[in-house]
Amino acid sequence: MAFTQDRLTGKNFATRAEVIAKNGMVATSQPLATQVGLDILKKGGSAVDAAIAANAALGLMEPTGCGMGGDLFAIVWDAKTQQLYGLNASGRSPKSLTLAYFKEKGMTKIPAHGPLPVSVPGAVDGWFELHQKFGKLSMKENLAPAIQYAKEGFPLTQYIAALWGNSVPFYLRKGFPNVTETYTIDGKGKIPQKGDIFKNPYLANTLTKIAEGGRDAYYKGDIAKTIANFIQSQGGFLSYEDFINHKSEWVAPVSTNYRGYDVWELPPNGQGITALQMLNILEQYDFSKIPFGSDEHLHYFVEAKKLAFEDRAKYYADMDFADVNVDHLISKEYGKERQALITERAGQYEAGQISAGETIYLTTADKEGNMVSFIQSNYRGMGSGMVAPELGFMLQDRGELFSLIEGQANTYEPGKRPFHTIIPAFITKDGQPFMSFGVMGGDFQPMGHCQIVMNMIDWGMNIQEAGDAPRIDHTGSSTPTGKLAKGSGKIRLESGFDYETIRELMIRGHEVGFGLGIYGGYQAIMYETERGIYFGASESRKDGQAAGY
Repeated sequence: MAFTQDRLTGKNFATRAEVIAKNGMVATSQPLATQVGLDILKKGGSAVDAAIAANAALGLMEPTGCGMGGDLFAIVWDAKTQQLYGLNASGRSPKSLTLAYFKEKGMTKIPAHGPLPVSVPGAVDGWFELHQKFGKLSMKENLAPAIQYAKEGFPLTQYIAALWGNSVPFYLRKGFPNVTETYTIDGKGKIPQKGDIFKNPYLANTLTKIAEGGRDAYYKGDIAKTIANFIQSQGGFLSYEDFINHKSEWVAPVSTNYRGYDVWELPPNGQGITALQMLNILEQYDFSKIPFGSDEHLHYFVEAKKLAFEDRAKYYADMDFADVNVDHLISKEYGKERQALITERAGQYEAGQISAGETIYLTTADKEGNMVSFIQSNYRGMGSGMVAPELGFMLQDRGELFSLIEGQANTYEPGKRPFHTIIPAFITKDGQPFMSFGVMGGDFQPMGHCQIVMNMIDWGMNIQEAGDAPRIDHTGSSTPTGKLAKGSGKIRLESGFDYETIRELMIRGHEVGFGLGIYGGYQAIMYETERGIYFGASESRKDGQAAGY
């Protein structure tokens, strides 16, 4: 059972009403970061300025999911040109590391931690690319709140304190350098608890260098040299040249129409088009006659997921290295072909599992009508365990997601971007902005995107209810790392689904279970053009907050 307080209005599972505002809206996974973004909007900053400021603050406040050592992706609605822009700010593998190295070492998988999975961090370059195109305030102004919080400290929330307590001791046991000095409250090993004030003077110094010296202070200055020297001292391959040669890429978002709404994602190396493939399959069913939470709903959803994830494993990769026929994969005709494979029983597909993982997703909107869908992550929560001396942040381990099997789309190559799980999303209606949203959580993200879209369009939920509704996860599908297994996988259901539904799923041949903290984290902003107002929603499962003015 899912227990909620009695409400005068709305669904019985809703945790609260939407936030409604006229001049601007910010929704992040941390209330203090939301206030940082809102302050930037009130100073005259754009939605992009607010997103950068909030992300910089989250790198301090939620290092368990993001930071300057990771990558980012964004979709921006520009009110002036009335169109969407996509940014792929993911980093590439070291040029000097080859597939032959892994073979010589007898490795069949890139390690999850240590120096080998570390790719170039793309987030900071992403900030400056976004700022150059859409920023109004200076980067000094955008980074000032995070610098102040890093110097003066902030109190940990309950949720992040729990993640911190699970993560940092793991890295300490591994003996990774500089973790103690950076992530413990006394610099000697004391893990911060809920309400403890945490400071990160190293991060404050690094952010100050970037605020004053721009993106080159990170990619061509002492920061890049420090990281490269440290990684190589640990047995890795990331070099100063890898940093100098890094650049983000502006890309055109792609879409499918779901019952009159255009749902937008970014093309690979991310997994965003998985959600579009799922929606094309699910559109073949009339959910006006299929109740939310019924066994039919869950069965068709899970089968669509399996089919889309099979394609994800086979085809998705860095499109500079692999020919990914995106138009075909997200076409309505292909969706119908795939849907025709679904029966009333659980399907048997090749299966496996990539990841769980913490991430941050945030969305912002300003008084001019600009909106930003923004996601940023290190992967595997805090990342690789590699913390360069006196910089204040951990490096990502995205390189773990390369396959080491020759001939696959996502096989490791030097200078290649790995398959990515983090995906921002956007919805337009009749060419106008409707909703900026995202759902964090590794493999769960495209499943989460589909559930939000269906909850709103098929079952008429508002944006807060759409996020609060109980969620469906499925593990067991082919993965881009080359790992395969047999079987129909396992459905994991959040509390709130009726046992009769669970029983019917088992009769259909599904294995059903539960999961702990695996159902993602959600933020959204919806724009109503007629009255010119924003609706904001945030995740009830985490510490999120939507706020406007």
